[in-house]
Amino acid sequence: MANEHYFSEIPESELKFRNIRVPLAGQVYDLVTSNGIFSPERIDAGTQVLLAHTPPAPPGGDLLDLGCGWGPIALTLALESPHATVWAVDVNERALELVRRNAQSLGLTNINACKPSDVPVDVAFMSIRSNPPIRVGKDELHNMLQHWLPRLESGSDAWLVVQRNLGSDSLHHWLDGVLASDYVVSRAATNKGYRVLRVRRH
Repeated sequence: MANEHYFSEIPESELKFRNIRVPLAGQVYDLVTSNGIFSPERIDAGTQVLLAHTPPAPPGGDLLDLGCGWGPIALTLALESPHATVWAVDVNERALELVRRNAQSLGLTNINACKPSDVPVDVAFMSIRSNPPIRVGKDELHNMLQHWLPRLESGSDAWLVVQRNLGSDSLHHWLDGVLASDYVVSRAATNKGYRVLRVRRH
């Protein structure tokens, strides 16, 4: 993946599909990934920690997987909450196409895989789940979170997983300082060198 990153909009490398078998929502599924995206071989460790340490998604409403990659979080949300609308958001076109393929193979019709700009501005979320792309840089990450976290519904939570040595504690401190007074940030879990941060909007 020379000269490209998983947060490239259009990966330059030749598309090569990969079949993987992964556990989602208590069952094992055969899915498709490819090169030019984040963690194509497996569900990455951070996402595994997030999925293991977050409660079941709300049964309805709009749910957001921010930085969805090939879709393990979005697919889990859609499987657990078939009456919800899941927004799988990423800048990587190849990742979004893989989410669509995998959703179709699982018979899921409640996933919208799209770029950030394609999410209607009036949509608010009953839950946000994210393994955010830390390597885009601090400014870009902060801009992204400041854009999406204010779109949480009152009484709802965002759950973020961040590796401890990639700045989870400083991100926690920054969120505490920048979010409005009706938000509370707490550490929900620590596992395998990752922190799960819970952002609650009261």
